[in-house]
Amino acid sequence: MGSPISGTLAEIYLQLMEELYRKQWIESQEIVYYKRYVDDILIIFDQHRTNETMITSIMNNINEQLDFKSTREINQSIIWI
Repeated sequence: MGSPISGTLAEIYLQLMEELYRKQWIESQEIVYYKRYVDDILIIFDQHRTNETMITSIMNNINEQLDFKSTREINQSIIWI
């Protein structure tokens, strides 16, 4: 943080992570839709194949320095879980 290059390095790392993991999730049809903008990720998943706890756990186990948190829509509002 604070370095002018940190944003670029974070973007490169997230793109690498996406290349490695997103493709297999989409091919297995666990995740129906995946879209990232900077550090926000929108994932739509099939509840019959996986759940948000499993997705968050897998993403957090990719690297111990990452800390993904999920939010959920309730009554057409996004809430933190």
